[in-house]
Amino acid sequence: MSDKSNTARVQRPSLSSSMRSSSYLQEHQQYRAPNKPEGHYGIDTVVEDMNATSIATLPSPIIPPKGVARFKGIPSPEHPPTIVESGLSHELSHPNCTPAPGTRSDKLVATLYYKSTAPRISNAIPSPQQASSPAGSQSPKGHAADSEIPSNMAPTSSLDTFPLEPPTAEPEPLDHIYGSYVSPMCITSFLHLMSSFPLPPGASDLNSAHRCLKLDQTPDHHPLVVELTLSPGPSLDYLPLADLRKHELIYRFEREWNVDVALRADTLFRRYPRLVVFDMDSTLITQEVIDLLAATIKDPPDLAARVADITHRAMLGELEFDSAFRERVKLLTGLPGTLFNDLRPVLEVTNGVRPLLRALKRLGVKTAVLSGGFLPLTSWLAGELGLDYAHANEVVIDDATGRLTGEVKGRIVGAERKRELLIEIAGKEGIPLDQVVAVGDGANDLLMMDAAGLGVAWNAKPRVQMEASARLNGDSLLDLLYLFGFNDEEISQLIQ
Repeated sequence: MSDKSNTARVQRPSLSSSMRSSSYLQEHQQYRAPNKPEGHYGIDTVVEDMNATSIATLPSPIIPPKGVARFKGIPSPEHPPTIVESGLSHELSHPNCTPAPGTRSDKLVATLYYKSTAPRISNAIPSPQQASSPAGSQSPKGHAADSEIPSNMAPTSSLDTFPLEPPTAEPEPLDHIYGSYVSPMCITSFLHLMSSFPLPPGASDLNSAHRCLKLDQTPDHHPLVVELTLSPGPSLDYLPLADLRKHELIYRFEREWNVDVALRADTLFRRYPRLVVFDMDSTLITQEVIDLLAATIKDPPDLAARVADITHRAMLGELEFDSAFRERVKLLTGLPGTLFNDLRPVLEVTNGVRPLLRALKRLGVKTAVLSGGFLPLTSWLAGELGLDYAHANEVVIDDATGRLTGEVKGRIVGAERKRELLIEIAGKEGIPLDQVVAVGDGANDLLMMDAAGLGVAWNAKPRVQMEASARLNGDSLLDLLYLFGFNDEEISQLIQ
């Protein structure tokens, strides 16, 4: 005979008594924000109860209890209602709508370009030169070969010239871990970074929305270019946009995720440029014309070396651009004036330039090339590509002999002159500078890029990349259209 226990039987677990219906599914199919008043009357309540109420039984009009405000079509910022019906989910929130009258949105647009053509090597992985070279191998001078020394190793073997502080270690590339594209973790990391900056006064939350503008060719179609809209952007009183672009955290993020970040205020003019101005050498074409001339001309045989020496001195700052150009032109004295015609077949147009110009023409955008090179070649290239304006240096050709005199007519098209020409063309066309885009790669392009509403550094020198409003380091200049908010589908329609 078993003993009966006098202790109370433990009750079986049950659903909370606070449920408003006997159906667990019905209770949880609709999102309810915490602490919502039980008598709340809003569109979410109406939609939820609609299934259980026939239209004939609805009072006309539906009158909420006394003291409860009518739903006015604007959801609460704290509790945005969500409609769930037949598998569809729609949240009625307004982070990206037009701002209230008398206010402004202060949105910031960040375009993230994954640099798929320039992958970074992990700091922990030895370079191929290290892996293949025998231990202790040295150059004839007794130093390790430069190609065998990783960038984060000692720059010299001499104690006299050794730096007092070690170089800053490069951040570990994270795209190797999370995907060689603009991954969700990459976007999350960027949003976390941006949330660390102070918001404008009165703003408490940072809202964001994203658009994938370019996808790769893999079956999963991973995004390679993503546009993020932040509302609001960081406070301009704390950090102006020009300084934000150069912030160390932005630079480190770009290195970690192998991306370029272009930050722009979300204005109307961002999406509607009306004039795009290009540099020529290493921008519209892949070469430097002065180097092509030196390499093509065999008499005198040392011309290429002399031109390279002047170019090197100019890069070191020993010569101004104007002086360096005049000095190089003097080296061409006595050469036939037809030599520019011989270079036409050699010019290599940068990948993406032709479809980009077709797209800009269909959009009604004016185009110009401002070159520090030679007008005969610049004018010919502008005609071939269909640009509206072309300005460059005009060399003097002797009418009697048909040969170069070594002189330049008029002002040298250097940094100052490029800026003046950009402003002059914009004024002639009646275009505000906010709707002008300037693209270049050299230091003599910085002034015109600063005068334009958007200055874009195209595979540029380090200083230009740092100073420009945006930088592109891909293999196609067609990437410029992503800065205006176009996606691949729209671009394909423009370039047809």
